[in-house]
Amino acid sequence: MTALFGVSGNYEQRCGRLVDARIALWDVLKFAERPGSLDSSIRMDEAQENDFAGFFDSHPDIQCVAFNGKKAEAMFRKRVIPYLVFEIPRLVSLPSTSPAHASLSFDKKVQIWRSMLVTV
Repeated sequence: MTALFGVSGNYEQRCGRLVDARIALWDVLKFAERPGSLDSSIRMDEAQENDFAGFFDSHPDIQCVAFNGKKAEAMFRKRVIPYLVFEIPRLVSLPSTSPAHASLSFDKKVQIWRSMLVTV
């Protein structure tokens, strides 16, 4: 977020700057057991999604949901979208910022994120 939107400072300041930029960050899953650091290790049978229906009800002007990697997008499509009563205008899959996704440099990831989010 610093590279894209100049968001810096302590946690409260960073959150405030994201809100000012009309950006919300939220994990798809509220709870999940993951032995290890890889997304492939997430135990989906015990996972619990965040309350996106409630979030979208409280924020009806959302025009785009962007995902930090394919796994987040897949979880959202499978575990959230079927339970929404409206359609989200735009879904964007971005390259994961995880160091495990090392096939792209940080600078290249920022370039892709910037190009894909410029119309948001």
